[in-house]
Amino acid sequence: QSRRTQLLLVNSLTFGLEVCLAAGITYVPPLLLEVGVEEKFMTMVLGIGPVLGLVFVPLIGSASDHWHSSYGRRRPFIWVLCLGVLLSLFVIPHASSLASLCALNPRPLEIAFLILGIGLLDFCGQVCFTPLEALLSDLFQEPDNCRQAFSMYAFMISLGGCIGYLLPAIDWAFLAPYLGGQESCLFSLLAVIFLGCVLATLFVTEEAAQGDILDGPALKDTSPKPFLSCCCCQLARGSYLLQARHVLQALRNLCALLPRLHGLYCRIPRVIRRLFVAELCSWMALMTFMLFYTDFVGEGLYHGVPRAKPGTEARRHYDEGVRMGSLGLFLQCITSIFFSTIMDRLVKHFGTRAVYLASVVFFPGAAFVMCLSHSVTVVTISAALTGFTFSALQILPYTLASLYHHDKQVFLHKYKRKEEEDAALLDKKSAFTKGLLSSQKLPYQNGHAGSLFSSSSSSSPSSPPAVSSSALCVSSSCDVSLRIMVGEPEPGAPGRGICLDLAILDSAFLLSQVVPSLFMGSIVQFTQSVTAYMVSAAGFGLVAIYFATKVVFDKGDMAK
Repeated sequence: QSRRTQLLLVNSLTFGLEVCLAAGITYVPPLLLEVGVEEKFMTMVLGIGPVLGLVFVPLIGSASDHWHSSYGRRRPFIWVLCLGVLLSLFVIPHASSLASLCALNPRPLEIAFLILGIGLLDFCGQVCFTPLEALLSDLFQEPDNCRQAFSMYAFMISLGGCIGYLLPAIDWAFLAPYLGGQESCLFSLLAVIFLGCVLATLFVTEEAAQGDILDGPALKDTSPKPFLSCCCCQLARGSYLLQARHVLQALRNLCALLPRLHGLYCRIPRVIRRLFVAELCSWMALMTFMLFYTDFVGEGLYHGVPRAKPGTEARRHYDEGVRMGSLGLFLQCITSIFFSTIMDRLVKHFGTRAVYLASVVFFPGAAFVMCLSHSVTVVTISAALTGFTFSALQILPYTLASLYHHDKQVFLHKYKRKEEEDAALLDKKSAFTKGLLSSQKLPYQNGHAGSLFSSSSSSSPSSPPAVSSSALCVSSSCDVSLRIMVGEPEPGAPGRGICLDLAILDSAFLLSQVVPSLFMGSIVQFTQSVTAYMVSAAGFGLVAIYFATKVVFDKGDMAK
């Protein structure tokens, strides 16, 4: 398959995910209000997905880096998360029917099913982008190819957002009677679109990234074949013990979840840490704007009142402002699509540093214009132009992360050096083993088959060669095989893959949704003005400018 075909197949799922997230999450607030969920609890429900994502995204990223299967490292995780999205697309519109089947008083259970479906859609949909980004990085490793791949990725996200925002606005009356109503019709259509996009990934050929395979010393077959045969024979006899160790290892991993999460977040390379902080500030600025822009237009520009009774003049002004705000966000998607198509040319002409800094600097300028202007036209144009920043944040940080991993010797030298030390240590062990083999006979050549737990004390004093070889078999090859079987990594094995670092960057996006939701309501209540939304967005943008100047763009920045 051509690289262009591969790119389209992978990014078709990007399109499908964004369509489902944009349409589903847009349609969700009215559904929650209809079943009696209060507004203050509604925002908490919408925060379930991002909060869970913050916990599981780095774990899934790390697991994907170490996964080995006939379907590759990324697609198994993608398919499982896509299954969760499909399940949520069924649960959300049928929450009432499912509740009626399970209880006599269906309303509480209906709310529970609805919250479950919304959380599942938001969590699986947003987390699925991480292995998808890693798959793109695996397939397109060269910097130029990677930038083109993520330009297409950003294009598909913007296009999916446009389609997703438009689908709920369409009156599906001509199909609704056949599919159980407007809600069921919309979500059935989303399920069909998404399923087609998921099936496209079956034809993607995952390529092994030579510089990023995390086999580590424990997964490499460097032991001599006689030792391996000996160990396989002994492992067969200890199958029951291995099963017990599997269970114990699973319990141990469960107990070690929080320390593991702490380790993944704290042991971050300097280049990734700088990029993460810049990303976090930039996304917080952009998400503060996107989450509250419609409310800002409805109350600030149209002087509407959201809590006014339907049909009143104040409520009509607010609804009109919300529609105009939605138009501004739609135009932002259109602008993002445009810049995604020309991003590669901009970077080639001006360089990654100039384009990235320009996008970050541009946003607070647009936000300040929205703060100061009372013209609906000027504010809408400013909102539309923020699509430049949105497009850049969807492309350039991921291409930078791919650059870091493509040239680990320069940007991730500490982790590259660790891999080289482990390889050298493994070579020494292998040489030592071969030396013993050349001078000593194997246990089973002397008639001693041995057992999995044989030790030096189990052999007779008159056969020291058998003793040393048996002990060596248990302590080296058998131990390595056991580590493989029960999932214990060899001490010192390299564990830094690109999916983990992409997951850390995606955590910045997820965190940027949680923080504004928690604090912006209180800030607006304190200031008694919705202009505080745009002022806060501009403030985050100014902070983002400072940290963007600290991002490592090339080798010369490593000395800073």
